Amino acid sequence: MAPLTPSVDESEGIQRVLGIEGTAWAASAAVYEVDADEVTIESDPYQPESGGIHPREAAEHMSEAVPSVVETVLETARDRAADDEDRGPDDAPIDAVAFSRGPGLGPCLRIVGTAARAVAQRFDVPLVGVNHMVAHLEVGRHYSGFDRPVCLNASGANAHVLAYRNGRYRVLGETMDTGVGNALDKFTRHVGWSHPGGPKVEDHAKRGEYVDLPYVVKGMDFSFSGIMSAAKDEYDSGTPVEDVCRGLEETVFAMLTEVSERALSLTGREELVLGGGVGQNERLQGMLREMCAQRGAELSVPENRFLRDNAGMIAVLGAKMAAAGDTLAIEDSAVDSDFRPDEVAVSWRAGEPEPAPAAATRVETGETAEQRGAEATVSVEGDRVVKRRIPRSYRHPALDERLRRERTRIEARLTSEARRCGVPTPLVLDVDTAESTIVFQRVGDRDLDAGLTAERARAVGRHLATIHDAGFVHGDPTTRNVRVGSSEGNTNRVFLIDFGLGYHTGHEEDHAMDLHVFAQSLTGTADEADRLQAAAEDAYRATSQRGETVLDRLRAVEGRGRYR
Repeated sequence: MAPLTPSVDESEGIQRVLGIEGTAWAASAAVYEVDADEVTIESDPYQPESGGIHPREAAEHMSEAVPSVVETVLETARDRAADDEDRGPDDAPIDAVAFSRGPGLGPCLRIVGTAARAVAQRFDVPLVGVNHMVAHLEVGRHYSGFDRPVCLNASGANAHVLAYRNGRYRVLGETMDTGVGNALDKFTRHVGWSHPGGPKVEDHAKRGEYVDLPYVVKGMDFSFSGIMSAAKDEYDSGTPVEDVCRGLEETVFAMLTEVSERALSLTGREELVLGGGVGQNERLQGMLREMCAQRGAELSVPENRFLRDNAGMIAVLGAKMAAAGDTLAIEDSAVDSDFRPDEVAVSWRAGEPEPAPAAATRVETGETAEQRGAEATVSVEGDRVVKRRIPRSYRHPALDERLRRERTRIEARLTSEARRCGVPTPLVLDVDTAESTIVFQRVGDRDLDAGLTAERARAVGRHLATIHDAGFVHGDPTTRNVRVGSSEGNTNRVFLIDFGLGYHTGHEEDHAMDLHVFAQSLTGTADEADRLQAAAEDAYRATSQRGETVLDRLRAVEGRGRYR
């Protein structure tokens, strides 16, 4: 098939864009008026009679619904094109066609891709392939007016935290097993409720009492499988479903809020955008709003019509991509069911300056200046550092108290254990578990993110290998949890700090996760992340007793295709 030849200049004249969405269950089409910044959306969602989404039924629905919703919005486009002074009656009513290229269910995506190609050829206009998850992110950024936000995407099949750097949206944290919406659906299917389960969980949670469930955060990554198994067991044991739903919301959404705060702290940014269908949940929005207020950040939540799966976001991002000349020839427009957001070259933001290295948030408190991290406030008092895990009002009080005490106890113990293994860490001078406070020796003169070199990255690799061989992990080895600076004449002295998410384990998977967390933090803060990570891995391989095995597992973690 010959390449598509557009009838308009791909970098100019983009006034009206047709968007088509159909990654899973929502057959949707939209028309976006660029000058008026106005979106008209027509959707026909698939509603299974019971249980969750059935891929074959979803594809059948898509094949029936997509032509109808597309023709409906094309009528809108024709009506508006009739008022355009520069368009004749024989001119196309649209300037480009954008479609959701992935990630999603393959059969549904192929139907949408076929429809988009047909419409683009019908009107002889450019074709734009849009990443569904980047569209969630970009429509939020578009309507927020934010410059460089951190973005939390919480949708059915996906859950991740991203930030823009070096021409791409970098994944700072993500689910290690299943998307947040799918996780909730697994519980509701067990109970016997039909799809979608999220709104049903929200409704029942409002009448329930908190139930304690597993809380799994690893750096800025998280896992839902253990929580769902525990929730099913609670329900099967006779715990009222309203109570289990309350426990699910309080636990799952606290995890998402915590990793969002960790991402804000790592990058030094003060803007957060929420995206994805689960983002419609009022409790999640409330948690994020409280967290942002507590640290002086801003939160933007798009209208509900842009949170759930919709073609409006596809059209909005499609217009930006078309204006940047980021279009596809027909033969290059195959869909990708595993299309990750960090694979997208963000052409429409080309030329933006890179952010400066993050600085810790400083809070004036009387005569002293404190540094605020993701979950603690640190004050420097001469050669001592006082770390206080302050209450997080967004978390349920019982959950918050448990996490702060557990992490304080773990941090004190593992910091000392690492030191005994020969890894440079601060001396623990005092611990008050009841007040969630630790007093440390002051070490280093800056965080690693402000002093990244290959030699220092190698030191991190050696230190992680040493503690792994000793049978425990750091849990959160980001560039903000490594201190560097002069010590005994060594300007490359590298210290590990903040072991609060650590635990004892001999599993290669857990060891690989430490390296994965470090790699993600490099991606979010460094200009030469690949080179620095390679240096850390080389040192890890040379130091660890099981270096090759752990690095093989790391490759498996990286290629697991979690966005499904």
